[in-house]
Amino acid sequence: MSRKSQIHVSSPRSVRPAAAACLTAHCRRANHATETGTHQTEPPRDHAQGRRLKEMPRSRKHRMDPVWQDQSSMRISQHDAGATLAPDLDPPHSRAALSTAYGGAIPHPDEPTRTRFLSQLRGIVGAGAVVSEPAALVSYEGDGYMARARPLAVCLPTTTGQVSDAIRLARQYGFPVTPRGAGTGLSGGATPIHGGLVIATSRMHRIREIDAENMRAIVEPGLVNVDLTRAAEPFGLYFAPDPSSQTASTIGGNVAENAGGPHCLAYGVTTNHVLGMEAVLIDGTIVSCGTMASSPDAPGYDIPGILTGSEGTLAFVTAVCVRLMPRAETVRTVLALFDTFNDAGAATSAIIEAGIIPAALEFVDGVTISALRGGGFPEYPEGVEALLLVEVEGLSEACAEDASHVEALLTQYGAREVRVAASVAERQRLWRGRKGALGALGRLAPNYYIQDGVVPRSRLVEVLTKVQDLAKRENLLIANVFHAGDGNLHPNILYDARIPGLTERVIKAGEEILRACIDAGGTLSGEHGVGLEKAAYLDWVMSPADRETQACVKRVFDEGGWLNPGKP
Repeated sequence: MSRKSQIHVSSPRSVRPAAAACLTAHCRRANHATETGTHQTEPPRDHAQGRRLKEMPRSRKHRMDPVWQDQSSMRISQHDAGATLAPDLDPPHSRAALSTAYGGAIPHPDEPTRTRFLSQLRGIVGAGAVVSEPAALVSYEGDGYMARARPLAVCLPTTTGQVSDAIRLARQYGFPVTPRGAGTGLSGGATPIHGGLVIATSRMHRIREIDAENMRAIVEPGLVNVDLTRAAEPFGLYFAPDPSSQTASTIGGNVAENAGGPHCLAYGVTTNHVLGMEAVLIDGTIVSCGTMASSPDAPGYDIPGILTGSEGTLAFVTAVCVRLMPRAETVRTVLALFDTFNDAGAATSAIIEAGIIPAALEFVDGVTISALRGGGFPEYPEGVEALLLVEVEGLSEACAEDASHVEALLTQYGAREVRVAASVAERQRLWRGRKGALGALGRLAPNYYIQDGVVPRSRLVEVLTKVQDLAKRENLLIANVFHAGDGNLHPNILYDARIPGLTERVIKAGEEILRACIDAGGTLSGEHGVGLEKAAYLDWVMSPADRETQACVKRVFDEGGWLNPGKP
Protein backbone atom coordinates (compact mmCIF):
# COMPACT_ATOMS: atom_id res chain seq x y z
CA MET A 1 0.00 0.00 0.00
CA SER A 2 1.03 3.59 -0.51
CA ARG A 3 2.67 5.33 2.43
CA LYS A 4 0.90 8.57 1.62
CA SER A 5 -2.75 7.75 1.97
CA GLN A 6 -3.97 7.35 5.52
CA ILE A 7 -7.44 8.81 6.00
CA HIS A 8 -8.21 11.48 8.57
CA VAL A 9 -11.90 11.94 9.41
CA SER A 10 -13.52 15.06 10.77
CA SER A 11 -16.92 16.71 10.90
CA PRO A 12 -18.10 20.26 11.39
CA ARG A 13 -20.33 18.98 14.19
CA SER A 14 -18.81 15.91 15.76
CA VAL A 15 -15.93 13.47 15.68
CA ARG A 16 -16.64 10.63 13.27
CA PRO A 17 -15.46 7.02 13.50
CA ALA A 18 -12.40 6.28 11.39
CA ALA A 19 -13.29 6.51 7.73
CA ALA A 20 -11.18 3.52 6.88
CA ALA A 21 -13.29 1.38 9.22
CA CYS A 22 -16.48 2.80 7.74
CA LEU A 23 -15.32 2.03 4.21
CA THR A 24 -14.31 -1.49 5.24
CA ALA A 25 -17.73 -2.09 6.77
CA HIS A 26 -19.42 -0.76 3.64
CA CYS A 27 -17.25 -3.03 1.53
CA ARG A 28 -18.22 -6.07 3.60
CA ARG A 29 -21.90 -5.20 3.27
CA ALA A 30 -21.53 -4.61 -0.48
CA ASN A 31 -19.79 -7.95 -0.96
CA HIS A 32 -22.46 -9.73 1.06
CA ALA A 33 -25.17 -8.02 -0.96
CA THR A 34 -23.52 -9.06 -4.20
CA GLU A 35 -23.37 -12.67 -3.08
CA THR A 36 -26.93 -12.85 -1.78
CA GLY A 37 -28.61 -10.52 -4.25
CA THR A 38 -29.98 -8.32 -1.48
CA HIS A 39 -29.14 -5.00 0.09
CA GLN A 40 -30.13 -5.13 3.72
CA THR A 41 -27.90 -2.30 4.92
CA GLU A 42 -29.43 0.17 7.34
CA PRO A 43 -29.59 3.84 6.44
CA PRO A 44 -26.57 5.91 7.50
CA ARG A 45 -27.03 7.59 10.85
CA ASP A 46 -26.75 11.30 11.48
CA HIS A 47 -24.32 10.96 14.38
CA ALA A 48 -24.67 14.55 15.46
CA GLN A 49 -28.42 14.46 15.82
CA GLY A 50 -28.98 10.78 16.63
CA ARG A 51 -31.46 10.07 13.88
CA ARG A 52 -31.49 8.05 10.70
CA LEU A 53 -31.23 9.89 7.43
CA LYS A 54 -34.08 9.46 5.00
CA GLU A 55 -33.31 7.01 2.21
CA MET A 56 -35.18 6.05 -0.91
CA PRO A 57 -35.40 2.35 -1.73
CA ARG A 58 -32.66 0.81 -3.87
CA SER A 59 -32.92 -1.74 -6.61
CA ARG A 60 -30.52 -4.62 -7.28
CA LYS A 61 -28.39 -2.38 -9.51
CA HIS A 62 -28.44 0.52 -7.05
CA ARG A 63 -30.52 2.66 -9.32
CA MET A 64 -32.38 5.51 -7.73
CA ASP A 65 -36.11 4.95 -7.43
CA PRO A 66 -37.40 8.50 -7.17
CA VAL A 67 -40.63 9.24 -5.41
CA TRP A 68 -41.52 11.92 -7.94
CA GLN A 69 -42.02 10.94 -11.56
CA ASP A 70 -41.43 13.91 -13.83
CA GLN A 71 -39.21 13.82 -16.89
CA SER A 72 -40.20 17.20 -18.23
CA SER A 73 -36.93 18.93 -17.35
CA MET A 74 -34.71 16.58 -19.38
CA ARG A 75 -33.86 17.59 -22.89
CA ILE A 76 -31.03 17.25 -25.35
CA SER A 77 -29.20 20.23 -26.76
CA GLN A 78 -25.95 20.57 -28.63
CA HIS A 79 -22.89 22.48 -27.48
CA ASP A 80 -22.51 25.30 -29.95
CA ALA A 81 -21.54 28.88 -30.57
CA GLY A 82 -25.11 30.09 -30.89
CA ALA A 83 -27.14 28.16 -28.31
CA THR A 84 -29.11 26.28 -30.93
CA LEU A 85 -31.15 23.46 -29.46
CA ALA A 86 -31.17 20.16 -31.24
CA PRO A 87 -34.18 17.83 -31.43
CA ASP A 88 -34.46 14.75 -29.25
CA LEU A 89 -31.89 12.18 -30.27
CA ASP A 90 -31.89 8.48 -30.93
CA PRO A 91 -30.71 6.05 -28.23
CA PRO A 92 -28.44 5.98 -26.33
CA HIS A 93 -28.67 9.79 -26.28
CA SER A 94 -32.45 10.11 -26.18
CA ARG A 95 -34.36 11.46 -23.22
CA ALA A 96 -35.98 8.08 -22.62
CA ALA A 97 -32.72 6.18 -22.90
CA LEU A 98 -30.95 8.51 -20.51
CA SER A 99 -33.77 8.31 -18.00
CA THR A 100 -33.88 4.52 -18.11
CA ALA A 101 -30.15 3.92 -18.21
CA TYR A 102 -29.38 6.18 -15.29
CA GLY A 103 -31.97 5.23 -12.76
CA GLY A 104 -35.44 6.38 -13.67
CA ALA A 105 -37.26 9.69 -13.83
CA ILE A 106 -36.07 13.01 -12.52
CA PRO A 107 -37.13 13.81 -8.92
CA HIS A 108 -39.64 16.66 -8.85
CA PRO A 109 -40.95 17.49 -5.37
CA ASP A 110 -44.25 19.16 -4.58
CA GLU A 111 -44.16 22.88 -3.86
CA PRO A 112 -44.29 22.71 -0.03
CA THR A 113 -41.38 20.26 -0.01
CA ARG A 114 -39.42 22.42 -2.44
CA THR A 115 -40.05 25.57 -0.40
CA ARG A 116 -39.01 23.90 2.84
CA PHE A 117 -35.85 22.48 1.28
CA LEU A 118 -34.81 25.82 -0.23
CA SER A 119 -35.40 27.61 3.07
CA GLN A 120 -33.16 25.17 4.93
CA LEU A 121 -30.54 25.35 2.18
CA ARG A 122 -30.44 29.15 2.46
CA GLY A 123 -29.93 28.72 6.18
CA ILE A 124 -26.75 26.77 5.41
CA VAL A 125 -25.09 28.84 2.67
CA GLY A 126 -26.96 32.15 2.84
CA ALA A 127 -29.83 33.53 0.80
CA GLY A 128 -27.52 34.96 -1.85
CA ALA A 129 -25.84 31.62 -2.43
CA VAL A 130 -28.89 29.64 -3.57
CA VAL A 131 -30.10 29.67 -7.18
CA SER A 132 -33.66 28.44 -7.68
CA GLU A 133 -35.35 30.64 -10.28
CA PRO A 134 -35.97 28.75 -13.55
CA ALA A 135 -34.26 31.36 -15.74
CA ALA A 136 -31.15 31.37 -13.56
CA LEU A 137 -31.01 27.57 -13.42
CA VAL A 138 -30.53 27.35 -17.19
CA SER A 139 -26.83 28.12 -16.76
CA TYR A 140 -26.45 25.02 -14.57
CA GLU A 141 -28.24 22.51 -16.79
CA GLY A 142 -25.08 20.95 -18.18
CA ASP A 143 -21.60 21.47 -19.53
CA GLY A 144 -20.07 21.29 -23.02
CA TYR A 145 -21.92 18.07 -23.85
CA MET A 146 -25.34 18.02 -25.48
CA ALA A 147 -27.53 16.63 -22.67
CA ARG A 148 -29.34 19.15 -20.49
CA ALA A 149 -31.42 18.74 -17.35
CA ARG A 150 -32.63 21.37 -14.92
CA PRO A 151 -31.75 20.91 -11.24
CA LEU A 152 -34.10 21.71 -8.40
CA ALA A 153 -31.59 24.17 -7.00
CA VAL A 154 -27.96 25.23 -7.05
CA CYS A 155 -25.98 26.24 -3.99
CA LEU A 156 -22.68 28.11 -3.90
CA PRO A 157 -20.87 27.21 -0.68
CA THR A 158 -17.68 28.87 0.51
CA THR A 159 -16.52 26.33 3.11
CA THR A 160 -16.15 22.59 3.49
CA GLY A 161 -18.59 22.69 6.39
CA GLN A 162 -21.25 24.22 4.16
CA VAL A 163 -20.69 21.50 1.56
CA SER A 164 -21.08 18.86 4.26
CA ASP A 165 -24.30 20.37 5.59
CA ALA A 166 -25.75 20.85 2.09
CA ILE A 167 -25.07 17.22 1.18
CA ARG A 168 -26.62 16.02 4.44
CA LEU A 169 -29.69 18.14 3.78
CA ALA A 170 -30.08 16.80 0.24
CA ARG A 171 -29.83 13.26 1.58
CA GLN A 172 -32.49 13.91 4.19
CA TYR A 173 -34.85 14.99 1.41
CA GLY A 174 -33.85 12.18 -0.93
CA PHE A 175 -32.33 14.46 -3.56
CA PRO A 176 -29.25 13.47 -5.57
CA VAL A 177 -26.21 15.75 -5.55
CA THR A 178 -24.26 16.80 -8.63
CA PRO A 179 -20.88 18.51 -8.11
CA ARG A 180 -20.04 21.28 -10.57
CA GLY A 181 -16.88 23.22 -11.37
CA ALA A 182 -16.74 25.67 -14.26
CA GLY A 183 -18.91 23.59 -16.59
CA THR A 184 -16.18 23.29 -19.24
CA GLY A 185 -16.36 19.48 -19.36
CA LEU A 186 -17.20 17.77 -22.64
CA SER A 187 -18.85 14.50 -21.57
CA GLY A 188 -21.89 15.57 -19.54
CA GLY A 189 -20.26 15.04 -16.15
CA ALA A 190 -21.92 18.16 -14.72
CA THR A 191 -25.38 17.46 -16.13
CA PRO A 192 -27.87 16.85 -13.27
CA ILE A 193 -29.93 14.30 -15.14
CA HIS A 194 -31.94 13.42 -12.02
CA GLY A 195 -32.51 17.02 -10.99
CA GLY A 196 -31.81 17.42 -7.30
CA LEU A 197 -29.13 19.70 -5.91
CA VAL A 198 -26.14 21.04 -7.83
CA ILE A 199 -23.30 22.16 -5.57
CA ALA A 200 -21.07 24.55 -7.51
CA THR A 201 -17.54 25.32 -6.39
CA SER A 202 -17.23 28.77 -7.95
CA ARG A 203 -16.93 30.48 -4.55
CA MET A 204 -14.43 27.96 -3.19
CA HIS A 205 -11.43 29.35 -5.03
CA ARG A 206 -8.84 30.12 -2.37
CA ILE A 207 -5.22 29.06 -2.39
CA ARG A 208 -4.86 27.88 1.18
CA GLU A 209 -1.10 27.47 1.03
CA ILE A 210 1.86 27.48 -1.34
CA ASP A 211 4.72 25.49 0.16
CA ALA A 212 7.54 26.49 -2.18
CA GLU A 213 10.18 24.57 -0.24
CA ASN A 214 8.34 21.28 -0.71
CA MET A 215 6.96 22.32 -4.13
CA ARG A 216 3.30 21.83 -3.37
CA ALA A 217 0.13 23.84 -2.81
CA ILE A 218 -3.20 23.31 -1.10
CA VAL A 219 -6.05 24.79 -3.11
CA GLU A 220 -9.83 24.74 -3.18
CA PRO A 221 -11.68 23.08 -6.06
CA GLY A 222 -13.06 26.26 -7.62
CA LEU A 223 -9.62 27.73 -8.29
CA VAL A 224 -9.06 28.23 -12.02
CA ASN A 225 -6.19 26.10 -13.29
CA VAL A 226 -4.05 28.88 -14.72
CA ASP A 227 -4.48 31.02 -11.59
CA LEU A 228 -2.52 28.44 -9.61
CA THR A 229 0.40 28.71 -12.01
CA ARG A 230 0.24 32.51 -11.85
CA ALA A 231 0.37 32.39 -8.06
CA ALA A 232 3.30 29.96 -8.11
CA GLU A 233 5.35 31.90 -10.69
CA PRO A 234 7.14 34.14 -8.14
CA PHE A 235 8.59 30.96 -6.64
CA GLY A 236 9.77 29.65 -10.01
CA LEU A 237 7.08 26.95 -9.94
CA TYR A 238 4.01 26.01 -11.96
CA PHE A 239 1.17 23.46 -12.12
CA ALA A 240 1.94 21.08 -14.98
CA PRO A 241 -1.52 19.81 -16.11
CA ASP A 242 -2.60 22.30 -18.77
CA PRO A 243 -5.87 21.40 -20.49
CA SER A 244 -6.83 23.68 -23.35
CA SER A 245 -9.55 25.08 -21.09
CA GLN A 246 -7.05 26.01 -18.37
CA THR A 247 -8.03 29.69 -18.39
CA ALA A 248 -11.56 28.65 -17.34
CA SER A 249 -11.52 25.09 -15.99
CA THR A 250 -11.00 24.53 -12.28
CA ILE A 251 -8.68 22.33 -10.27
CA GLY A 252 -11.70 20.43 -8.94
CA GLY A 253 -12.88 19.73 -12.46
CA ASN A 254 -9.38 18.70 -13.51
CA VAL A 255 -9.30 16.24 -10.60
CA ALA A 256 -12.77 14.90 -11.41
CA GLU A 257 -11.87 14.18 -15.03
CA ASN A 258 -8.17 13.42 -14.48
CA ALA A 259 -7.50 16.12 -17.06
CA GLY A 260 -4.39 16.18 -19.18
CA GLY A 261 -3.33 18.72 -21.76
CA PRO A 262 -0.54 19.15 -24.29
CA HIS A 263 2.23 18.82 -21.73
CA CYS A 264 0.96 15.60 -20.16
CA LEU A 265 3.20 13.69 -22.59
CA ALA A 266 6.23 14.49 -20.43
CA TYR A 267 4.68 15.28 -17.06
CA GLY A 268 1.61 13.08 -16.83
CA VAL A 269 -2.06 13.83 -16.22
CA THR A 270 -3.68 15.31 -13.11
CA THR A 271 -3.41 12.18 -10.98
CA ASN A 272 0.38 12.36 -11.25
CA HIS A 273 0.26 15.74 -9.51
CA VAL A 274 -2.30 15.08 -6.75
CA LEU A 275 -0.73 14.43 -3.35
CA GLY A 276 -3.70 14.66 -1.01
CA MET A 277 -7.33 15.67 -0.68
CA GLU A 278 -10.04 16.85 1.62
CA ALA A 279 -13.45 15.53 0.61
CA VAL A 280 -17.02 15.14 1.82
CA LEU A 281 -18.69 11.74 1.66
CA ILE A 282 -22.36 11.26 0.87
CA ASP A 283 -23.36 11.17 4.57
CA GLY A 284 -21.62 14.50 5.23
CA THR A 285 -18.46 13.01 6.71
CA ILE A 286 -15.37 15.12 5.99
CA VAL A 287 -12.26 13.06 5.23
CA SER A 288 -8.66 14.02 4.59
CA CYS A 289 -6.32 11.67 2.78
CA GLY A 290 -2.85 11.51 1.32
CA THR A 291 -0.62 14.38 2.41
CA MET A 292 -3.62 16.14 3.97
CA ALA A 293 -4.23 13.29 6.45
CA SER A 294 -3.18 13.69 10.08
CA SER A 295 -0.47 11.05 9.54
CA PRO A 296 0.41 11.41 5.85
CA ASP A 297 3.31 8.96 5.97
CA ALA A 298 1.29 6.10 7.43
CA PRO A 299 0.54 3.15 5.10
CA GLY A 300 -2.85 2.92 3.48
CA TYR A 301 -4.74 2.72 0.23
CA ASP A 302 -4.17 5.45 -2.35
CA ILE A 303 -7.50 7.19 -1.78
CA PRO A 304 -6.50 10.34 -3.74
CA GLY A 305 -5.74 8.06 -6.68
CA ILE A 306 -9.20 6.50 -6.42
CA LEU A 307 -10.99 9.84 -6.25
CA THR A 308 -9.02 11.43 -9.09
CA GLY A 309 -10.88 10.67 -12.31
CA SER A 310 -14.01 9.47 -10.50
CA GLU A 311 -16.07 12.30 -12.04
CA GLY A 312 -17.65 13.35 -8.76
CA THR A 313 -19.33 9.98 -8.23
CA LEU A 314 -17.52 8.93 -5.04
CA ALA A 315 -17.02 12.06 -2.94
CA PHE A 316 -17.17 15.84 -3.15
CA VAL A 317 -13.60 17.16 -3.18
CA THR A 318 -13.26 20.40 -1.18
CA ALA A 319 -9.48 20.85 -1.20
CA VAL A 320 -6.54 19.37 -3.07
CA CYS A 321 -2.84 19.22 -2.28
CA VAL A 322 -1.04 19.33 -5.62
CA ARG A 323 2.56 18.97 -6.71
CA LEU A 324 4.20 22.03 -8.26
CA MET A 325 6.99 21.75 -10.80
CA PRO A 326 10.10 23.92 -11.21
CA ARG A 327 10.30 25.93 -14.41
CA ALA A 328 12.67 24.47 -16.97
CA GLU A 329 15.90 26.32 -17.58
CA THR A 330 15.41 26.33 -21.35
CA VAL A 331 12.40 25.79 -23.64
CA ARG A 332 12.46 25.34 -27.41
CA THR A 333 9.21 25.34 -29.40
CA VAL A 334 9.37 23.93 -32.93
CA LEU A 335 6.74 24.34 -35.65
CA ALA A 336 6.79 21.89 -38.58
CA LEU A 337 4.56 22.09 -41.67
CA PHE A 338 3.53 19.01 -43.66
CA ASP A 339 1.78 18.48 -46.98
CA THR A 340 0.22 15.20 -45.79
CA PHE A 341 -0.99 14.03 -42.41
CA ASN A 342 0.69 10.69 -43.16
CA ASP A 343 4.07 12.40 -43.00
CA ALA A 344 3.10 14.23 -39.82
CA GLY A 345 2.03 10.95 -38.23
CA ALA A 346 5.24 9.21 -39.27
CA ALA A 347 7.31 12.07 -37.85
CA THR A 348 5.45 11.79 -34.55
CA SER A 349 6.37 8.13 -34.19
CA ALA A 350 9.95 8.79 -35.26
CA ILE A 351 10.50 11.37 -32.52
CA ILE A 352 9.31 9.03 -29.76
CA GLU A 353 11.15 6.04 -31.21
CA ALA A 354 14.35 8.09 -31.15
CA GLY A 355 14.08 8.19 -27.37
CA ILE A 356 13.07 11.83 -27.20
CA ILE A 357 10.13 12.60 -24.92
CA PRO A 358 9.06 16.15 -25.76
CA ALA A 359 7.22 18.23 -23.22
CA ALA A 360 4.47 18.43 -25.85
CA LEU A 361 3.81 17.08 -29.34
CA GLU A 362 0.63 18.46 -30.88
CA PHE A 363 -1.07 17.84 -34.24
CA VAL A 364 -3.17 20.49 -36.01
CA ASP A 365 -4.84 19.76 -39.36
CA GLY A 366 -5.58 22.01 -42.31
CA VAL A 367 -9.22 22.62 -41.37
CA THR A 368 -8.20 23.89 -37.94
CA ILE A 369 -5.36 25.96 -39.40
CA SER A 370 -7.86 27.76 -41.66
CA ALA A 371 -10.04 28.54 -38.65
CA LEU A 372 -7.06 29.83 -36.67
CA ARG A 373 -5.90 32.09 -39.50
CA GLY A 374 -9.38 33.55 -39.73
CA GLY A 375 -9.29 34.08 -35.98
CA GLY A 376 -6.15 36.21 -36.04
CA PHE A 377 -3.29 33.72 -35.84
CA PRO A 378 -1.14 34.30 -38.94
CA GLU A 379 1.62 32.21 -37.35
CA TYR A 380 -0.35 29.23 -38.59
CA PRO A 381 0.25 29.29 -42.37
CA GLU A 382 -2.32 28.30 -44.95
CA GLY A 383 -1.89 25.72 -47.66
CA VAL A 384 -0.67 22.85 -45.47
CA GLU A 385 -2.53 19.68 -44.54
CA ALA A 386 -1.02 19.31 -41.08
CA LEU A 387 1.45 20.81 -38.67
CA LEU A 388 3.21 19.56 -35.58
CA LEU A 389 3.93 21.78 -32.60
CA VAL A 390 6.79 20.21 -30.66
CA GLU A 391 8.21 21.53 -27.43
CA VAL A 392 11.35 20.31 -25.66
CA GLU A 393 12.72 21.66 -22.42
CA GLY A 394 15.38 21.08 -19.81
CA LEU A 395 18.94 22.19 -19.12
CA SER A 396 20.31 24.42 -21.86
CA GLU A 397 22.78 22.01 -23.43
CA ALA A 398 20.47 18.99 -23.37
CA CYS A 399 17.52 21.04 -24.62
CA ALA A 400 19.52 22.39 -27.56
CA GLU A 401 20.61 18.86 -28.45
CA ASP A 402 17.04 17.51 -28.31
CA ALA A 403 15.69 20.42 -30.35
CA SER A 404 18.32 19.89 -33.03
CA HIS A 405 17.51 16.18 -33.17
CA VAL A 406 13.78 16.92 -33.44
CA GLU A 407 14.34 19.40 -36.27
CA ALA A 408 16.39 16.83 -38.18
CA LEU A 409 13.74 14.14 -37.77
CA LEU A 410 10.93 16.46 -38.84
CA THR A 411 12.85 17.34 -42.00
CA GLN A 412 13.74 13.70 -42.65
CA TYR A 413 10.08 12.68 -42.47
CA GLY A 414 8.83 15.21 -44.98
CA ALA A 415 8.28 18.54 -43.26
CA ARG A 416 8.05 21.30 -45.85
CA GLU A 417 9.30 23.84 -43.33
CA VAL A 418 10.66 23.66 -39.80
CA ARG A 419 11.13 26.72 -37.65
CA VAL A 420 11.90 27.40 -34.01
CA ALA A 421 10.09 30.13 -32.07
CA ALA A 422 12.58 32.99 -31.87
CA SER A 423 11.20 34.56 -28.70
CA VAL A 424 9.03 33.92 -25.67
CA ALA A 425 6.34 36.08 -27.27
CA GLU A 426 6.30 33.97 -30.45
CA ARG A 427 6.18 30.76 -28.41
CA GLN A 428 3.24 32.09 -26.41
CA ARG A 429 1.43 33.08 -29.60
CA LEU A 430 1.82 29.58 -31.00
CA TRP A 431 0.41 28.08 -27.83
CA ARG A 432 -2.45 30.55 -27.65
CA GLY A 433 -3.41 29.44 -31.12
CA ARG A 434 -3.23 25.76 -30.24
CA LYS A 435 -5.27 26.19 -27.08
CA GLY A 436 -7.74 28.46 -28.84
CA ALA A 437 -8.35 25.99 -31.66
CA LEU A 438 -11.68 24.74 -30.35
CA GLY A 439 -13.06 28.27 -30.11
CA ALA A 440 -11.73 29.14 -33.55
CA LEU A 441 -13.66 26.24 -35.08
CA GLY A 442 -16.84 28.12 -34.19
CA ARG A 443 -16.06 30.31 -37.21
CA LEU A 444 -16.66 27.34 -39.51
CA ALA A 445 -19.94 25.98 -38.12
CA PRO A 446 -22.42 26.83 -35.35
CA ASN A 447 -22.14 23.39 -33.71
CA TYR A 448 -19.46 20.84 -33.01
CA TYR A 449 -19.21 17.39 -31.45
CA ILE A 450 -15.75 16.51 -30.15
CA GLN A 451 -14.44 13.00 -29.57
CA ASP A 452 -11.67 11.90 -27.21
CA GLY A 453 -10.44 8.49 -28.31
CA VAL A 454 -6.95 7.14 -27.73
CA VAL A 455 -4.94 4.95 -30.11
CA PRO A 456 -1.42 3.52 -30.12
CA ARG A 457 0.94 5.90 -31.92
CA SER A 458 1.76 3.13 -34.40
CA ARG A 459 -1.91 3.13 -35.54
CA LEU A 460 -2.34 6.91 -35.59
CA VAL A 461 -2.22 7.38 -39.36
CA GLU A 462 -4.51 4.39 -39.89
CA VAL A 463 -7.22 5.83 -37.63
CA LEU A 464 -6.84 9.34 -39.04
CA THR A 465 -7.36 7.86 -42.51
CA LYS A 466 -10.58 6.21 -41.32
CA VAL A 467 -11.75 9.53 -39.90
CA GLN A 468 -11.08 11.25 -43.23
CA ASP A 469 -12.85 8.47 -45.13
CA LEU A 470 -15.82 8.81 -42.78
CA ALA A 471 -15.97 12.56 -43.37
CA LYS A 472 -16.05 12.06 -47.15
CA ARG A 473 -18.59 9.23 -47.03
CA GLU A 474 -21.00 11.09 -44.73
CA ASN A 475 -20.29 14.53 -46.22
CA LEU A 476 -19.20 15.88 -42.83
CA LEU A 477 -16.60 18.49 -41.98
CA ILE A 478 -14.20 17.05 -39.39
CA ALA A 479 -11.30 19.00 -37.90
CA ASN A 480 -8.46 17.21 -36.11
CA VAL A 481 -6.40 18.89 -33.39
CA PHE A 482 -4.98 16.61 -30.74
CA HIS A 483 -2.15 15.35 -28.54
CA ALA A 484 -0.20 13.31 -31.07
CA GLY A 485 2.56 12.34 -28.67
CA ASP A 486 0.33 10.02 -26.67
CA GLY A 487 -2.21 9.21 -29.38
CA ASN A 488 -5.09 11.13 -27.80
CA LEU A 489 -7.33 12.05 -30.76
CA HIS A 490 -9.85 14.90 -30.74
CA PRO A 491 -11.83 14.77 -34.01
CA ASN A 492 -14.25 17.71 -34.05
CA ILE A 493 -17.33 17.09 -36.16
CA LEU A 494 -18.56 20.52 -37.31
CA TYR A 495 -22.20 20.93 -38.33
CA ASP A 496 -25.41 22.93 -38.12
CA ALA A 497 -27.94 21.41 -35.73
CA ARG A 498 -30.77 23.29 -37.44
CA ILE A 499 -30.54 20.92 -40.41
CA PRO A 500 -33.07 18.13 -39.78
CA GLY A 501 -31.51 14.76 -39.08
CA LEU A 502 -27.93 16.03 -39.08
CA THR A 503 -27.40 15.77 -35.32
CA GLU A 504 -28.28 12.08 -35.39
CA ARG A 505 -25.81 11.50 -38.24
CA VAL A 506 -23.10 13.33 -36.30
CA ILE A 507 -23.63 11.18 -33.20
CA LYS A 508 -23.44 8.01 -35.27
CA ALA A 509 -20.24 9.29 -36.86
CA GLY A 510 -18.84 9.89 -33.39
CA GLU A 511 -19.66 6.30 -32.45
CA GLU A 512 -17.88 5.07 -35.56
CA ILE A 513 -14.77 7.07 -34.64
CA LEU A 514 -14.71 5.59 -31.15
CA ARG A 515 -15.15 2.10 -32.56
CA ALA A 516 -12.21 2.69 -34.91
CA CYS A 517 -10.07 3.73 -31.93
CA ILE A 518 -10.99 0.59 -30.01
CA ASP A 519 -10.46 -1.67 -33.02
CA ALA A 520 -6.97 -0.19 -33.32
CA GLY A 521 -6.15 -1.22 -29.76
CA GLY A 522 -7.11 2.07 -28.13
CA THR A 523 -9.85 3.15 -25.78
CA LEU A 524 -12.85 5.45 -25.37
CA SER A 525 -11.42 8.44 -23.57
CA GLY A 526 -8.10 10.05 -22.88
CA GLU A 527 -9.03 13.06 -20.76
CA HIS A 528 -12.65 14.15 -21.26
CA GLY A 529 -14.10 11.43 -19.06
CA VAL A 530 -16.97 9.00 -19.54
CA GLY A 531 -19.83 11.11 -18.17
CA LEU A 532 -23.12 10.67 -19.97
CA GLU A 533 -21.56 10.62 -23.41
CA LYS A 534 -19.73 7.30 -23.23
CA ALA A 535 -21.69 5.46 -20.55
CA ALA A 536 -23.49 3.36 -23.15
CA TYR A 537 -20.17 2.33 -24.71
CA LEU A 538 -18.33 1.04 -21.65
CA ASP A 539 -19.17 -2.56 -22.50
CA TRP A 540 -17.05 -2.13 -25.63
CA VAL A 541 -13.91 -1.96 -23.49
CA MET A 542 -14.84 -3.48 -20.11
CA SER A 543 -15.85 -7.00 -19.15
CA PRO A 544 -18.73 -7.71 -16.74
CA ALA A 545 -16.11 -8.45 -14.08
CA ASP A 546 -14.48 -5.07 -14.73
CA ARG A 547 -17.82 -3.31 -14.41
CA GLU A 548 -18.66 -5.14 -11.19
CA THR A 549 -15.30 -4.22 -9.68
CA GLN A 550 -15.99 -0.56 -10.35
CA ALA A 551 -19.52 -0.95 -9.01
CA CYS A 552 -18.05 -2.36 -5.79
CA VAL A 553 -15.91 0.74 -5.37
CA LYS A 554 -18.96 2.93 -5.97
CA ARG A 555 -20.94 1.02 -3.35
CA VAL A 556 -18.19 1.48 -0.78
CA PHE A 557 -18.39 5.26 -1.09
CA ASP A 558 -21.98 5.83 -2.22
CA GLU A 559 -24.08 2.71 -2.00
CA GLY A 560 -27.34 4.40 -2.87
CA GLY A 561 -26.03 6.17 -5.96
CA TRP A 562 -26.75 9.68 -4.72
CA LEU A 563 -23.57 11.40 -5.91
CA ASN A 564 -23.63 12.46 -9.56
CA PRO A 565 -25.96 9.64 -10.59
CA GLY A 566 -25.86 8.42 -14.17
CA LYS A 567 -22.11 8.72 -14.57
CA PRO A 568 -20.46 5.29 -14.30
